[in-house]
Amino acid sequence: MSRRILVTGGAGFIGSHVADAFLAVGDAVTVVDDFSSGRRENVPGGVEMVEADVRAPQVLQRIASGEFDVICHLAAQIDVRKSVADPVDDAARNILASLGLLEAMRQSPRRARLVFSSTGGAVYGDFITPPAAEPEPKDPESPYGIAKLSVEYYMAYYARVHGLDTIALRYANVYGPRQDPHGEAGVVAIFCQRILGGQALTVFGDGAQTRDYVFVGDVAAANVCAASAAVPAARKLDSRAFNIGTGVPTSVNALAAAIQQAAGSSVPVEFGAARPGEQQRSWVSIAKAREGLGWSPAVSLNDGLQMTYRWFAERARAAAPTDARPRMRAHA
Repeated sequence: MSRRILVTGGAGFIGSHVADAFLAVGDAVTVVDDFSSGRRENVPGGVEMVEADVRAPQVLQRIASGEFDVICHLAAQIDVRKSVADPVDDAARNILASLGLLEAMRQSPRRARLVFSSTGGAVYGDFITPPAAEPEPKDPESPYGIAKLSVEYYMAYYARVHGLDTIALRYANVYGPRQDPHGEAGVVAIFCQRILGGQALTVFGDGAQTRDYVFVGDVAAANVCAASAAVPAARKLDSRAFNIGTGVPTSVNALAAAIQQAAGSSVPVEFGAARPGEQQRSWVSIAKAREGLGWSPAVSLNDGLQMTYRWFAERARAAAPTDARPRMRAHA
């Protein structure tokens, strides 16, 4: 019997892959997105599409009515720089919107499971030695990270006091097809776009800083696992939080070399000034996700980069003008 799945932010980079993954296992999927950052072309066929803000009354009423079995909550303000520039708006869109969703779930006659997309880089901060495990102290460096952690605290409260069924997935650095290379996007998408344009890759600082790069298809699979995993009742903040990454640190220099290899490219690599406050070492432990969710990443970095670059290259070809073909000269 198929489940009813709600994916908020389902037109976004990660959310659309999550919707794809649930469709692939035979579930009925409803996507909610206001297209403030999501793209219509990302929405998979076969879903019910609701164009609305997650805070809209018609969305909250459907949640409160008990229509859905699982709610994957990915709708968010995702730009760290915007959160620094306007923390009030960030809190409204990330904390208050999520709180409204939790309240709607509390009013529901049935207990849906909430799978919340949190962050494994921003919540731990710079004051621990990686790999970060879930019980590590949290000290976010940005309003964005503070908002994600705040929602996790609210989820723990609603689980303890109101019996809600909640799981938080703390993503590492997600990359893959459909990622936006404009604005504050992932470095993989930016590098792919620059290679296609024949432009140099810019590395800030010495390039030795490390991140944990996880393929978006593996992240989507983690959501499917979290939707049905048998996990103990949440009593504390970290009891039902799971890091989703690879557990492998990769330096920016190594990433640039790997993308060049995947693309068959040799554009120059230029070094810019280090960005103040940038984390130097960040990766996560995924032992708990392996044990508690039955999940582990299936896509290697090299394979993921090849698939990602191929997607960007195909999109660039599709966008190329079609009138560049030679034309036959008319005879008199």
